[in-house]
Amino acid sequence: MTPFLRRHRIRILIAFAMLYVLWGSTFMAIAVAVRHMSPLVMGSTRFVAAGALMLAWCAWTGRKVLPATSGELLRLGVIGVLLLTGGNVVVGWSEKYISSGVAALLLCATPIWVALIEAWILKSDRLSGRGVFGLGLGTVGMVVLLWPKLQATSALGRMELWASLALFGASLSWVTGSLISKRSKLSIDAFTSTGWQMLLAGLVNTALALGTGAFQHVEWTGSAVGSVAYLVIGGSLLGFTAYIWLLDNVPTAKVATYAYVNPIVAVFLGWLVLGEVVDGYILAGSAVIIAGVILVTTSKVHIAKSPAPARADLPACEAEA
Repeated sequence: MTPFLRRHRIRILIAFAMLYVLWGSTFMAIAVAVRHMSPLVMGSTRFVAAGALMLAWCAWTGRKVLPATSGELLRLGVIGVLLLTGGNVVVGWSEKYISSGVAALLLCATPIWVALIEAWILKSDRLSGRGVFGLGLGTVGMVVLLWPKLQATSALGRMELWASLALFGASLSWVTGSLISKRSKLSIDAFTSTGWQMLLAGLVNTALALGTGAFQHVEWTGSAVGSVAYLVIGGSLLGFTAYIWLLDNVPTAKVATYAYVNPIVAVFLGWLVLGEVVDGYILAGSAVIIAGVILVTTSKVHIAKSPAPARADLPACEAEA
């Protein structure tokens, strides 16, 4: 192996480690943040800061920063709100009632909803029998994961169930934004479009937080500031940069393994750092869900139409977390 190939392989290993650890740990950081602030405030501070920093970096590196038309900017705003308000803010609210590990596992199934919509509603793709089996397996896994909450009769137990069900709404919002982004032709690259999505969604989150008086109840403790800073730098900037770099240097199927590894990292860190309970239902449900997602994402798909994928798409397990 030449020195160049050796260095390149080391860079790939580092990028994968960043992708797995940084994105997997965002669920834990969200759980810490919402202990001290409203999910709207978290979504405001995180995405305004991350979007502004990413756009500043794009301008500094000579990339085209301004969209070609006001309509394109509006489309970026709609995509950003669907991904990072309807998705991320709802995740933050849910993590006030359920563990970060359970939230990560439920959101891990988002690729299943993408496959369902593309195959049976948009009819752009057709899943193989293996993929259909994966859909059923993932559904069974979610039932296993939620079984204790489905049987709960206490007020707290019912709230945990509603918080879990809210994540399905977050997934739907994320899938809708992702599909719009995938079918949008933009005049700017993935980094710049993502910067605009984060900034515009952050401004919407700010307006909602101001309108509901959420900023008046923030506890600006060290852990609150630290968790938001980690979400900005680790989750939104470094993690996304590693993701884009890997897409340019590694087959997409290998990059997609983040969808299987991130929830495992989230469950482990939630148990290790936050003391979250990991019972038999979580272990069994996670194994079945991840197996179903692997079958769906690796199954052969017969594409009826093949539009060029938009590189502006944010991966589900990061954007929602």
